[in-house]
Amino acid sequence: MDPAALESANLAVGNSPGAAAIEWALGAGTLRLDTAAVIAVGGRADIQIDGRSEGPFAPIEASRGSLLSVTPNPGWRFAYVAVRGGIDVPELLGSRSTYLPGGFGGHEGRRLKTGDRLAFGSQGSGVGPATAAAVHLDDDPPAIVDLRVTRGPQWLQFDEAARTAFFAGVYRVTPASDRMGYRLSGMPIPPRETATLPSEAACPGAVQIPDDGQPIVLMPDGPTVGGYPKLAVVARDDLRLLAQRPPGSSVRFVEVGLEELRVGR
Repeated sequence: MDPAALESANLAVGNSPGAAAIEWALGAGTLRLDTAAVIAVGGRADIQIDGRSEGPFAPIEASRGSLLSVTPNPGWRFAYVAVRGGIDVPELLGSRSTYLPGGFGGHEGRRLKTGDRLAFGSQGSGVGPATAAAVHLDDDPPAIVDLRVTRGPQWLQFDEAARTAFFAGVYRVTPASDRMGYRLSGMPIPPRETATLPSEAACPGAVQIPDDGQPIVLMPDGPTVGGYPKLAVVARDDLRLLAQRPPGSSVRFVEVGLEELRVGR
C-alpha cells in the first residue's frame, strides 16, 4: 500500500528495495526474534525493542530472543517491518506478497496470526544498510491531502459542472475502505448517463463514480476490470498518500497533465 515506506525500511537494513517484509496495518503486536537480526520499521509507530524505544526507518540490531513491539500511529495506516535478508516466502507470479482476496501468496495466502513463524531469506542488495539520515520520513500530513490526478477514460461522460464540483470538493475517507478500494464521501459527482458500463480494464488509482456519485479509488488489490465510469486516475506516487489516510481524514483532487507528473514526490 505504501511502496516508499517499504523500500525505505528495506534499504535501512541493506536489502533490495522490493524484498519481502511484513505489512503492519491492524493494531499493536509483538515479534520475537529466534536469532540475531538487523530490522527496521518503516512508518509512524511506537517502536520498542526489549522495552527500549527506537526510531522509524533506522537499522536496529536485535539479539536472539529480543522482543520487537510495534504500536501504529492512529494517523498512519500502514507500517513495514523489514529484516536483513527479507522474509523467506515462496515467489509466486513474480511476487512474494499476499493476495488476501484470492487466498494465495505470502505466508499461506492469509493474514499473519499469533504463533506464526517466519524464516529469513537472502534478499539483500549486497550493500550495507543506509544510515538513518539517508532515509526520509514524510512530514505530518496536512489536514487535507492533495492528490494529483489525470483525466480518466470516461472524462467526457461527466459535464463541466460535475468536473468542476469534483475538483472543488473535499472528500472524506469512509470506514468502508480497504486494500481493494477506498470509498470517499463528499459532493456527489453524477455522470450524464447511467453509471453501469460494460466491464473494461481498470488500474490502481482509477477513480470510479458509481450511481450514487460518491468516488471509489481502486487500490493495489483492486479489480483488474470494472463497469463504473472512471473520471480520473490518481498518480502512482500519490496513491500511497491516500493509502495512509485513516477513515475520517480528508483529501481533494488536483488535475495535472502527464508532463507535470514527477517521480519521487
